[in-house]
Amino acid sequence: MPSDQLSPPPPPRQPSIAPAGPPSPSGSPAPSPPGPSSPPGAGRTAPAGPSSPPPPAPAPPSPASGRLRKLAGTALADITPLRTSPHFRRIWFGQSVSSIGQQMTALAISVQVYALTGSTFATGLVGLCSLVPLVAFGLYGGAIADTMDRRRLGLFGATGLAVLSTALAVQAFLGVRQVAVLYAVVALQAVCFALNAPARASMVPRLVPAEQLPAANALSTVSMNLGMTVGPMLGGLLIGLWSYQAAYLVDALAFGASLYAMWRLPSMRPEASGPSGTRPQRTSVLDGLRFLRDRPNLRMSFLADLAAMVFGMPRALFPALAAVLYHGDAGTVGLLAAAPAVGALLGALFSGWVGRVHRHGVAVILAVLVWGLSIAGFGLSRYLWLGLLLLAVAGAADTVSMIFRGTIMQAAAPDDMRGRLQGVFTVVVAGGPRLGDFESGTVAQLTTPVFSAVSGGVACLAAMLVLVLRYPSFARYDSRTPTP
Repeated sequence: MPSDQLSPPPPPRQPSIAPAGPPSPSGSPAPSPPGPSSPPGAGRTAPAGPSSPPPPAPAPPSPASGRLRKLAGTALADITPLRTSPHFRRIWFGQSVSSIGQQMTALAISVQVYALTGSTFATGLVGLCSLVPLVAFGLYGGAIADTMDRRRLGLFGATGLAVLSTALAVQAFLGVRQVAVLYAVVALQAVCFALNAPARASMVPRLVPAEQLPAANALSTVSMNLGMTVGPMLGGLLIGLWSYQAAYLVDALAFGASLYAMWRLPSMRPEASGPSGTRPQRTSVLDGLRFLRDRPNLRMSFLADLAAMVFGMPRALFPALAAVLYHGDAGTVGLLAAAPAVGALLGALFSGWVGRVHRHGVAVILAVLVWGLSIAGFGLSRYLWLGLLLLAVAGAADTVSMIFRGTIMQAAAPDDMRGRLQGVFTVVVAGGPRLGDFESGTVAQLTTPVFSAVSGGVACLAAMLVLVLRYPSFARYDSRTPTP
């Protein structure tokens, strides 16, 4: 018999063997005959039987689960920069760990100063000791970042912060009861941070492609807000269990992650953007300010944040509003202070949509308007749950604004200007809320805390609308053609 094809076991008195031939009319091809090198049994189909059932087909995913996965993929923060850029991944992780440590130290310093003095004024001076050098050296640090290797500058700043945290731990272990020592360390920490932050932030456009900048900035915001939420809670726990030196020591060790990330980076010399093709040997803070004068979109990104922070920052009103509006105690103040940070963290975690937005100017405008409306509504609310919800919405809106403002600055500015603009950014982000504390506290002293909160939100809305009319090109800003 020629090369045979065996069919499955037949029913009784039915033929079971058919000659091999072309494909059947149904379209099923006949198996090839075995060749010299074929293993025994090749060309034959195994008889089916109860001993070899076909494997069950995998169940298709339900439409509901598929929609949920798709929604999660588009809503949650885009982690593409972490997956594709090892350098950015290390920088992000190091910054997240060190940010938590820094917030632990900030809380420990405030608690230690109050324990030594019993004075809220002395505790408030901690903020002033950090603000003045942060403003002065923030601009100067940005200028340095535009002339020297940014990796080296970042290493210098991170090393200084680690040494200062170690010094705080040492003074706590030795029982040094001198508030002046704490003030001096806080001022030096602000100097190191002012040198480190512009260098680190101006590296990001060199570590990820331009289309990933919104996602990278969203992840950086996640890192910052993780520090602001987890840091104080962990710091309070460590202080309660082992006193201040534990928080200081953990902060010093946490900087190891940031130092390692900086060490692994390649050289980050500023790129030349001028027609001569050479890098500047010396830069000036005034050069950066003059650059902003002729770039309305970049200038507007800073003014929008100042409008939100100076007029609509209610932080100084929380103790009074907790007592007057919600009839609460210190725990209520803590809830009010935590609500914007929680909202900001959630806004960053659910930021997967930002990479699909190209009208960054419109996004910033809308975010600031939502901030102002939320703060005005917070001043009018009489229920604690509603006040906390509105503050969380304001925090999420601030995160959206920060993501797009940072992306505009990184994409529209030339590389040899990014350091100075990051210095201005550091000053605005650090100084704006403190000016807002002064403004809201002064208005509350002259009127009432409720009026201060409501009028601050309304003033933010009015200032933003004036800025939009003054700089109409900002609403037309498109990330596909970034124009400073």
